[in-house]
Amino acid sequence: MYVHGLWQRGAESVLLRRRLARDLDAQTRTFSYPSVAVEANTNASELAKFLSTIRADTLHVIGHSLGGVMVFKAFMESGAAAATWPPGRIVVLGSPLRGSCTARNLARLPFGRSIMGHSVREELLTAHERRWNGSRELGVIAGNSGIGLGRLVGKLPGPSDGTILVEETRIEGTADHLVLPVSHTGMVFSKTVARAAGLFLRRGRFSP
Repeated sequence: MYVHGLWQRGAESVLLRRRLARDLDAQTRTFSYPSVAVEANTNASELAKFLSTIRADTLHVIGHSLGGVMVFKAFMESGAAAATWPPGRIVVLGSPLRGSCTARNLARLPFGRSIMGHSVREELLTAHERRWNGSRELGVIAGNSGIGLGRLVGKLPGPSDGTILVEETRIEGTADHLVLPVSHTGMVFSKTVARAAGLFLRRGRFSP
């Protein structure tokens, strides 16, 4: 299951999903949500409802950027209900689980808050000290290429994928964390990212 990020609809994940389907011998699906017009709690709740309808032996979930935050919220806020979903693992790609410096920089510009929408305003404009509950293994992939939208709207004080700081992807309770030389947008097109994600989904670690 793939969950897209801000201003996306899921079509950008075609290569990633194709590679993972081949690697894992699995079927793939996409959950599409209104990332700008609808509140984060509503989007996460709808994702949880969608996950509860899936009938499979194994259910792995991939979230890119804001999509990873939606995945985090869906699992954390579903409580005991999440335990009834098919077993599997989660990988998030460039997800600002601790908030986003880029979002805060953009929010200071004219129309910045409107462009980003409700979910970003609720989840990314404030720094968070989140912790994963360990209900299933969660792996995080961050990028450090430093090329991306974030450079256009303000300074990023540390290694980043050009949009999200590496430190903004780190939270307690994750099973593994991996930094790769990729950009924020480039993650979903990268063979290296797909290979690492597939490895984690099979073994629960990014290392062989």
